[in-house]
Parts: sequence; C-alpha cells; structure tokens
Amino acid sequence: MSGPLDGGGDAAGELVVAAARVVTPAAVLAPGWLRLSGGTIAAVGEGAPPSGDAADPVPRLDLPDSTVLPGLVDLHVHGGGGATFDEGAASVRAGLAVHRAAGTTRSLVSLVTAQPDTMVAAVRAAAGHAATDPTVLGLHLEGPFLDVTRRGVHDPAALRDPDPELLDRLLEAGDGRVAVVTVAPERPGGLDLVRRLVAAGVHAAVGHTDATYDQAAAAFAAGADLVTHAWNGMRPLHHRDPALVGAAMDAPGVVLEVINDGIHVHPAAVRLLRAAAPGRVALVTDAMAAAGLPGGDGRYRLGSFDVTVTGGVARLTEGGSIAGSTLTLDEAVRRAVRDVGVPLVEAVAAASTVPAGVLGVADRFGALAPGHVADLVVTDAALQVRAVMVAGRWWDDRRP
Repeated sequence: MSGPLDGGGDAAGELVVAAARVVTPAAVLAPGWLRLSGGTIAAVGEGAPPSGDAADPVPRLDLPDSTVLPGLVDLHVHGGGGATFDEGAASVRAGLAVHRAAGTTRSLVSLVTAQPDTMVAAVRAAAGHAATDPTVLGLHLEGPFLDVTRRGVHDPAALRDPDPELLDRLLEAGDGRVAVVTVAPERPGGLDLVRRLVAAGVHAAVGHTDATYDQAAAAFAAGADLVTHAWNGMRPLHHRDPALVGAAMDAPGVVLEVINDGIHVHPAAVRLLRAAAPGRVALVTDAMAAAGLPGGDGRYRLGSFDVTVTGGVARLTEGGSIAGSTLTLDEAVRRAVRDVGVPLVEAVAAASTVPAGVLGVADRFGALAPGHVADLVVTDAALQVRAVMVAGRWWDDRRP
C-alpha cells in the first residue's frame, strides 16, 4: 500500500507501522509498532499503537503477518546484479540497488587490489558516487597491502609492502570517504601503516594475512579494530598459535566480519566466534557481481581474475579458490538463525547495530529506536524480504 512517506520531496509525513513482530536492539516486540516522522523513527512500542489524536489522525500501516527489522548495514561488498564496484560509478549504483532490494540500506563500497593508478582511479570513481548517495557510508580498500600467500583473488603482481606514499594517494582519491583499509600487519612497515590509518581517522582492518597471534595482537594494540572476513584469507587457528582469530578474540572492541553463506565458514566456526567474542561479530556479504542475479551461474571478472559461478558458489576459473560470494545480507541473517542457532535479536544486530557501531554511526543507523533514520526491512515470518524503506521512503516503489 502507499503511505504518506512515498513519493518525491522530503520524507516529512508521519506514519504508524504496526506489525506482528518488531525487532529492536533489546527484544522482539510481538506485536510492536513504530511511529515515523520526517524520515526518522519518532517512537517504538509493544502491543497496539496509541490511538493518537482523533482530530488529527496519523496514517497507519497494519502488517499483521510481517516482521519489521532495521535496515541492514554491510561493511564488505564488492558488487551485485552483474556489476562490480571497481568498474566505476554506474556499476556502484547498479550493484548497490540489488543489495538495497534485499534489505541492505547502508553499506561500504569495497574495492579489490589493483595496480596503483588503476586502484586510484577506482577509488576516485567510487568516492564520486558516494558523494551523492547517502546510503554509502564510505569506502573499504581491500588491499593492496596484503600477504601474497593469503591473497585469495587479489592480484599478486599488484600487492605491495605498506607504503605511506601510496596510502596517501589512495586516501586523497577517496576525498575523505575511505572508511576502512585492510592490511597484513606482518609485512614490513605494517604496524606503522596501521598507526597512520588510525591517525587519519580510518579503520585499520587485519586480513589476507599470515600474521601470528603476536603479530596480530600488535596490530590491535596499534589501533586496528576490525578483522576482514574471519577464518578466510588468514593463518588458521592452531592450539599453539591461535593466529589472527585468536588474537581478535582476546582484543576487546575488535569486530570480526563473517561471510555466513554456509560455504566460506562452517556454522560451528560461527558459533565459536559468537561464544568467544559476544556482540563483536558482524555479518557481511563479500558479494561479487553475481549476487542477486536469478540463475546467476556463469563467468564473471573480479579484479584481474576470471571467476566461474556454479550453483551460486563463486570460484576462480583457474585454481578453484573461493572468489567472493553471491550472498545478500538478508540471507546471512536467515542462515544465522536457522543454521547457527542465533536468536533473532542477535542475528539482526550482527547485520545492523554491530557494523553501524564499527563505523561510528550507531546513533543514526542500524536500529529500530527513537531518533534513528527510518530504514526498515519488512519481511514475512521466514525473514524473506517483502519491502524496504530507506529514510522514510519505500525503496523502488515496493510496498508491503
């Protein structure tokens, strides 16, 4: 149905949304309601919404068979809908649209390693799009300061030891919009680069690394606060050297990304992170171009490599290594509940509140709470997305 927040102009109208379930940071309100005003959540409550002023009634949307979640926040996504973010602003726009339709209302734009001039150009183009798209919370540069042996799909010829001058070029191209840079801290100059990022107000993520426990712990002591897709692209956990995952478990405040598609990480490994780092697991997609495409199997490019997607699994055409995912964040949440056994409130937080907290925007995004932007995801009882609202507007005219 159409509501007062649809259409052009400012989302200045008011609307009460009443649903079978409303998922807040603290509880599932069943039933629950939200009052929206001017693109912002004005109030949230359990039970039936207040009757309001009979002389000036507020329009009401009843969703008796639906669950309302906060808009999801993806810290790590490379593309979707056939588009790869490294290929310019039009590709960024097209890829993000696919993920928005699946409930991701805010995200970083992630770029892969490339030769310096190519990567600078990609950063500049993505930053140009971000300047006009408020759903983009910044850029994530996955490289080029990564370990060769743990490189995944990153071009070994383009990898570099941490280089302050190259970093400055990339940050300048990003025009203040680079939010995260992934680094292998054991490479020469790695810890200095972490400190340089932190001093510049950029989150240093540790990933694609062969770091030992001690080397990773040193990076966290230097200010790194994020693990790029935990378990993947790193030295494995071992009882004599717990490596990066073990160091992150021991570092309060460090958040661990997880690609919860049932392929990258076993559900038991996700349960281990949840137990060892409660409240510090962020669900991400690491999605490549095939994400969100019905029947998306086929050939694609990711960075410098050909990728073949078969049965929804993306692998390098030569060598067979996993090459990103075809995941959307709503599916990661469903799998967290169904396969990992995570309570709904916690699963939703891992895809909304936790990543928003990493970026320092948890006071505005990632929660159904008064004062937050009205980013909503309406789902059925099985958490399949029915409609998405971004800042008080139904996305792509899809209304519940």
